[in-house]
Order: sequence, then structure tokens, then C-alpha cells
Amino acid sequence: MPANFDLDDASVVVVVGSGAGGGTLASELVKRNIKVVCLEAGPRFQLADIVNNEAEMFGKLSWLDRRAGEGDAPDGMPVWSCKAVGGTTAHWTACCPRFSDFEFSALSTYGQLDGCNLADWPISLNDMEPWYAQAEAMLGVTGTNDIPRLPPSANFKVMEAGARNIGYSDIDTYNMAINSQPRDGRPACQQLGFCASGCAINAKWMGLFNHIPQAEATDYFDLRAQCMVTGVATDDTGKVTGVRYVDVDGIAQEQKASVVCLAANVVETTRLLLNSASEQHPNGLANSSDQVGRNYMRHVMGMIFGVMPGEVHMYKGTTCAGVIRDEVKHDTSRGFSGGFQYHLLAVSPEQIANYWEPSGWGRDYAEKLRLYKNLSGVIVTGEDPPQQSNRITLHPTERDQFGLPIAVVHYERHDNTNAMLDYAYQRGRQMYESLGATEVFTWDSFGATHNMGTARMGDDPASSVCNKWGQTHDIPNLFISDGSLFTSSGCANPTLTIISLMLRQADYLAGLLEDGKL
Repeated sequence: MPANFDLDDASVVVVVGSGAGGGTLASELVKRNIKVVCLEAGPRFQLADIVNNEAEMFGKLSWLDRRAGEGDAPDGMPVWSCKAVGGTTAHWTACCPRFSDFEFSALSTYGQLDGCNLADWPISLNDMEPWYAQAEAMLGVTGTNDIPRLPPSANFKVMEAGARNIGYSDIDTYNMAINSQPRDGRPACQQLGFCASGCAINAKWMGLFNHIPQAEATDYFDLRAQCMVTGVATDDTGKVTGVRYVDVDGIAQEQKASVVCLAANVVETTRLLLNSASEQHPNGLANSSDQVGRNYMRHVMGMIFGVMPGEVHMYKGTTCAGVIRDEVKHDTSRGFSGGFQYHLLAVSPEQIANYWEPSGWGRDYAEKLRLYKNLSGVIVTGEDPPQQSNRITLHPTERDQFGLPIAVVHYERHDNTNAMLDYAYQRGRQMYESLGATEVFTWDSFGATHNMGTARMGDDPASSVCNKWGQTHDIPNLFISDGSLFTSSGCANPTLTIISLMLRQADYLAGLLEDGKL
């Protein structure tokens, strides 16, 4: 039976958020008989609630509370994250690449780019390799641990043929946390498509149906869904003592804690730190460096679609099971620093028509829908350099339903980003044109799903928020446990790295607790 700890039990570890970061951390701590209260703002869904319908699942899963966007971040929904038990692991497409070695040392590799705040991670690929290996085994990542890769879809075959035509060679169906064969009581992928809507058969790894039930099978895990954390409480010494939250019935509560771990995805983790300012921490918690909220990164992303001479039906098959890795390198002869990947991509007919014909319904719009079956698509995912001016702050006047300032996400694309996208689009066009595409179009204006960097790790407390374990420099019993930790973005999808970091953090935090150091 799931645990039910008392609000005054100051021995518990409170984890805010139940996604890739929080769910992993909590499930690892309870294995060590450490009591965990996990507070999740969103509801809990059952497998029967998941359908292969992007529009319906968007409304169910998305964090729809208003955020303000500035610069190149669209207002209203400048980022896309989930508000549900299991977090954004319901939405993720389950791509699981590791960071490359050079991506852990961006400053040393690239030098400081104009207007950027590049820094090296305080850890290396060598430090991360055992944790990556543990995460890959836990998730059942294809292409690792003798797990076969997923089969190629028609969309993949088009991408691969075009890529080889223009000289690319590092191509396969990717490292995916989607079963290519039955594993851990879950079935093999049936190539249903629309993977960002969840997975209706549970072939895709999702925390909701993996970490969470496993943790609940112990006597040490107390999950409280639809509980919105509104602040982190501190005492007169500045030490964290617990969290304040509004429960499912709308009642304000306070949970005592020995340690608090924030894993609420980047925007909400940052908002909590800033909203929890106190006399001892006037600029927000863990913010003596003035780096909380700064260095926000979101990956360079853009879509490329080719109208092929024959039918492709890109929606059939695992959405992102395909990658071209040849551009994952640092080669300034291309006109930019850092690398990018092409991933396979499929989106719904109504989305594609809106991208392609934004003026709306009419003859041209209808023609775009008619051609949907002939489309092949890829998405560019590239390294986004950190800039101090790209940041998350609190709105000066606008409040949410809990009376808290809403988040303001300010993001402007760097010149390096524009050069990378221009190059990637040019090569993508060549790829599809080599196969006789009658039209190629691109689109890059959408809210971010890969959010990183606002509470970066580092060895120097003057220029970073956390140490190499995610423990904040200012408050030893406050940890950051999500993508906010990232020092640079790399070009790899971030979830595998988040999970690996949390396996590592759980080991460190459990050691501190067992030794009585917190």
C-alpha cells in the first residue's frame, strides 16, 4: 500500500514533480528505505485515458496555466510541458541519445561566443557513463544492452535514402525507450504513431506506469497528485524546512522535510526558487550568484518537410524512430559552433496544414491536407548556447490562480542558432530534392519542449547555482533535480541525461542521509 506520511514528519524528503527527474529520484530513494513525499501539480491518468489523438491528449496532458513570453518565445505558451503524474515522460518521443564528450566542455571546445555565457560542466562523459548505462538498462533503450532497434517506417526509408544521396552515413532507427520486443511486462511497439500523445499500449517507457507504481509498491512513497507547490519554506538560518502547497481540495498545507528536491521542469522550478525569497535569501533561494533563471536554453529546433512524388504516410510508425548523426560535431567551417541531429518527425494533418498554410481554410489549405499522405518530415535538434539574458523571471503584476506571479520566459535566438538552422535547412532541402520532392518547406516557430539551464551546475558558487550533484551551493538541503541543472544543452534530447543525473543524485543524497550529514 502507498504510504501516507504526516505533515509534521520532518524526516521525509520532499520531491516536487514526478517526471523524468522527480520520478527517477523518488523511486531510487525509496529503494533505500528513505521516506519520500512526492507532490505533483497535475492529475493521475490511467492507460485507458491515453488515445492516439494529438489534439485530445494535448488538452489532457499540457501545462496550460499562462506564462508570458518575450522576444522569440511565443506569449501565452512559451514552453510546452506536461501537468500530470509522470510529468513530460507521457509526452516525450522517447529518444535516448547520450551527450557527446565535447558537449560536456562547451567553453573549452568552442571558446566564449559573443553574447554567451558558455561554461564547462563540472562532470565529464567518463563520469556519466556508468549512470547512462544504468539508465539505458532501466528504460530498455533500443540499440543498447543487445536490445534490437525498432523497424524502419516508410518515413524513415525516405529520410535514409535522401540522407545517403547527399553523403550522410550515420543513420539508424535511433536509441529509443520504446520496446522493440516485449520487456518488463510491456508489449512491443505496434507502430501506431502519434507517440507524443502518450502510448496507448504502454510500449513507450513512461514514469506514470513504471517508476510510480514501483515506488508505490514500497512503504516509503507518498504521492500526492493535484497538489500545487506554492513555496519552499526556510528557517531563520536559511535552511529549508519544507514546502507550502495547495492540495486537491484547495486547502493550503505545509509539509515538513529534511531535504527538498525541485523537479518541476525548468519554468516551475525557477518560479519556485524566485517566489520563495526570504529575509535570508532576498533574491530567491540559492541565488547568491544571480544565476537562477538565467542561461535558459531550449535547443535549436526546426522542421523540414518534403512533398514526395509518392505516398509516404509519415504518421504510420514510431514518430521519431530515425536519426542522422553526421552533423553531431564541432566544425566551424559550417559557419557555427556545436552540432545538430536530424530526427524523424510526423505530425497530424491539421498541424501540418497550419504550418504550411497559416492563412487558414480555403482551396490552398484543402490542397495541403490532400497532399498530407505524400509528406516526409524531419526535425532539427541542435545545441543552443546559454545567454544570461535568456532567462525566466517573475511577472511584475500578473498573478495566477494561487496569487503567485506568473513566469516570464525571455528568449532570443543567438546568431549561432540562426546560422545552424540556415545550414540545416539547406542540407535538409538537398536531402528531399535528391529524391524528387516537388516542394520542400520549413517551420521553426513553436514553443520549446526541451527546457534547460536556469540553475546550472558548476564548481564556483559565484557563477553557478548547484554543485556537480545538483545540491545548491547556498542551501545544502535543497537540491535541483531536473533539466535546470544543465550547464550547456548539447544537441541530444535531454531526458536520458536527466534520468542518468538523477540516478547519480539519488546515490549521493542517500549517502548523505545515511551518514547523517543532512
